[in-house]
Amino acid sequence: MTLETKKSVFVELGKFLSQFSEGSSARKSDVLYNDIFFDDFERLIHLSQSHNGWYTPEQVYFSIKSWADALTEENISKWVSKYDFNTNQKEKTVALILAGNIPLVGFHDFLSVLITGNKALVKTSSNDQHLLPFLAKYLIAVDESLKDKITFVEGKLENFDAVIATGSNNTARYFEYYFKDKPSIIRKNRNSAAVLNGKESKEELEALGEDIFRYFGLGCRNVSKLFVPKDYAFDDFFQAVFKYQDVIHYEKYANNYDYNKAVFLMSNFKLTDNGFLTLKEDSSYASPISSVFYEYYENIEDLKSRLKADEDQIQCIVSSNLIENSVAFGQTQNPQLWDYADNVDTITFLLTTK
Repeated sequence: MTLETKKSVFVELGKFLSQFSEGSSARKSDVLYNDIFFDDFERLIHLSQSHNGWYTPEQVYFSIKSWADALTEENISKWVSKYDFNTNQKEKTVALILAGNIPLVGFHDFLSVLITGNKALVKTSSNDQHLLPFLAKYLIAVDESLKDKITFVEGKLENFDAVIATGSNNTARYFEYYFKDKPSIIRKNRNSAAVLNGKESKEELEALGEDIFRYFGLGCRNVSKLFVPKDYAFDDFFQAVFKYQDVIHYEKYANNYDYNKAVFLMSNFKLTDNGFLTLKEDSSYASPISSVFYEYYENIEDLKSRLKADEDQIQCIVSSNLIENSVAFGQTQNPQLWDYADNVDTITFLLTTK
């Protein structure tokens, strides 16, 4: 397959995904193979919550729309234009060990392997075993030659040349040992933070709520930590995020809220609470579900140095241009194709690994 052919296949997938949205999915006449895949995919979206309780239709639709927006001809061309694909690289089989914390979280690695002309040997998370295999079937329908490029495995991974594995800090240690003789990208726990200065508008703070509550806070790009100036009052913040109050009506979230709040209170931690979110002053980045940690800062330059020192713990930073290369409020869960997890360029890794 030429690069142009591979690009066109994923553009077709993007067109297919663009048909699905919560409450208003609609077939488009110019989309390939709708007669085979449209109804089954709509059913799968609504079945996803039975496979993983966090995968509500709202969250799955959001993920699908994000990928539909990313997989356009313009975006894919812009993404791959910076690389030299004419390196005569030998085709590699790349093992992918995927996470399952949010829907289709491993799709970018899957896409990267195929767009570079390699084979994907995929081990899905037990929390997300159905969405990616379905999309793989669609891709194979669009171009049958992909059938020999995609393999899903349930047991032991064997006969591969490189590996991309995503997991916790604990599993990363296992991955690093087990795959020590293979070229690899091993991803660990990361969290995202927001830096506020007290001058944010109501609209910006409302958008920050999206960064906090989307996917119930389970993603590495979800904001789990706030840095605020000394004497910052959280009144405006709580007022702005009140629009997300319905999250407490979801049982799994509510159970986490009750449990984590109880643990904090029994430990005599001081909390600020609005009935569906707790704020706790804490130096850590990784807060539990339904809670956000915060720290005060006095000098923005000192904070920049702190964030630089902690960059291996941080996926992205949200601010109103207070921090270099920060993400706009409300945009953490809409990364571009060229926004790489852990800032590790997957395409360069795949093109240069022998």
